[in-house]
Amino acid sequence: MKIFKKSELLELRNFLMLWSTQSISQLGSSITAFALTLWLYEKTGSSLSTAALTICSYAPYVLMSIFAGALTDRFDKKKTMLGCDAFAAMCTILVWILFRTDCLAVWHLYVLNGISGLMNTVQQPASEVAMTLVIPEKYYQKTSGLCSLSRSLISILNPLIATALYSLAGLTMVIAVDLGSFAAAFATLLFFIRIPQKKCEKVESVLTLAKEGLVFLKENPLIMTLILFMSRVNLVASAFDAVLPGYVLPNPKGGSSVLGVVTSCAGIAMIIGSLIVSVLPKPKDRVRVIYLTMLFSLSTENFLLAFFREPVLWCVGQIIGWILVPVMSANLDVILRTSIPVKLQGRVYACRNTLQFFTIPIGLFLGGFMVDTVCEPLMSVYGDHSIVKVLFGTGKGSGAALMMFILGVIGSIICIAAGRKLKKYRYSEK
Repeated sequence: MKIFKKSELLELRNFLMLWSTQSISQLGSSITAFALTLWLYEKTGSSLSTAALTICSYAPYVLMSIFAGALTDRFDKKKTMLGCDAFAAMCTILVWILFRTDCLAVWHLYVLNGISGLMNTVQQPASEVAMTLVIPEKYYQKTSGLCSLSRSLISILNPLIATALYSLAGLTMVIAVDLGSFAAAFATLLFFIRIPQKKCEKVESVLTLAKEGLVFLKENPLIMTLILFMSRVNLVASAFDAVLPGYVLPNPKGGSSVLGVVTSCAGIAMIIGSLIVSVLPKPKDRVRVIYLTMLFSLSTENFLLAFFREPVLWCVGQIIGWILVPVMSANLDVILRTSIPVKLQGRVYACRNTLQFFTIPIGLFLGGFMVDTVCEPLMSVYGDHSIVKVLFGTGKGSGAALMMFILGVIGSIICIAAGRKLKKYRYSEK
């Protein structure tokens, strides 16, 4: 089944070029990030040290997104994207120079990851607005499906490609591939893509513009409620990400290879979900779709993994948990794009980023903390009780199973409560 007709492809020319080349560049960046994680683990042997790379990336994202969005609304979107991409590429080149001169240290990666995270903080809202400007409104749902598809492919391919390149040719080859993908995306954006510009009525301070983004959210309770709901979903989902290795790796039927397969099932599920959402008709109630898909995902996946010790069922749980995420994402994307005026989108998206994603590093920390200091010790004391043994198993990893059960309960409560609250609001699509 064709997703787009020939005439539609012509209308979406700018979007397709921007989407495809930026996706390739994101894949290159993800490959480098994964390879640096492998290098860092070899260097330190510490899981906490490698996890800190993610924290360094998210810290500027959470702290500076509101101001970054205000800057996005003040400046040319294309120039903002080009400048941020170039600066991030310079950080990658600096990593390569330090590595080649045998001077690369752990703290270098933390600092450079923080700088790259800051560039992404500015670049992402600019990219969101640029997409809105180059996509005709009638194609929002279909193009959202394609964006979800590219994110899914990146999540599947980047660990496989990074591991292969790093093992066969080392970090230098990984960085070369990353810079090659950057060059292709940079040249395409610079020379071949036209992004329409909205006239700025008046020049205001960054603080004023940032405040306008927060005021808009305050005056639009549906948007704010959806964002806060997704922040709670992200808290549970990121805690699950922290718990999963502690559940699969110690299991007699688990191990690193099984963890890789189970993790990749999430990406496969998102690809399928992205293709589904690209051909789905417009739903009658987008808001209802958002909280029901998340209720299905958070409850089924966590409970399946908590109660069963078979890798096949773990894969099934991952697929069930992630297949509807693109459906949720596409409907949320349409609501945001059609509800937020284009001239405000940069600052509002940036506020959204801060409010919606600040829970991810918190969830990663809480998931690992709860397993190591609460659930595993608890199961070592009470794990021999028959009912507990039947539900969560025994030995190391049973505490992670208990934590997944807790996350399933919390996630279900969050979605049910959000559903009751969201029923009060009405969303009408023009």
